[in-house]
Amino acid sequence: MSIQTLTLNIPEALYAQLRQRAERANRTAEEEAVGVLAAALPIPEALPADLAEAVAVLSLLDDEAIWRVARNRLGTEVSAEIEDFHLKRQREGLSEAENQTLSVLMRQYERVMLVRAQAAALLKQRGHDVAEKEEGA
Repeated sequence: MSIQTLTLNIPEALYAQLRQRAERANRTAEEEAVGVLAAALPIPEALPADLAEAVAVLSLLDDEAIWRVARNRLGTEVSAEIEDFHLKRQREGLSEAENQTLSVLMRQYERVMLVRAQAAALLKQRGHDVAEKEEGA
C-alpha cells in the first residue's frame, strides 16, 4: 500500500479534540487522524456488501445503541449447534449438507463477532472504556 501526504487546515478546537484523543490512546495526532479517517471511510472491497453495510451503519447510532451492539451475542442454540458440528467433524466427519449448514452458521458467528468488534472500536474512538465489565456480568 502506498502512502500519500495530505495537509489539512482544521479549526483549533477540532485539533485540540484530536490531540486529546491521541494522548489518551498514546498515539500521535497524525496516527489518530489516520485512525479516524480509516473508521469513517472503510475500504469497501475489504468486506462483502452485507457486512460492510452492517458495519457502516454503526457510526449513525448513539453510544447507548452501540453498547447494545457491542454486547450482542450469538444465540445459545446457534452456538451449541456449531459446537455439535465441530465435535461431530472431529469424531466422524460431516456430510456435504452438514458442512454447508456449518458454513452458514459460521458466517452468522463471524458477522456477530465483526459487528461487535467494530462497535467496540467505535466506542473506544468516542472515548469509552470498552474493557469495562459487561452489563449484568
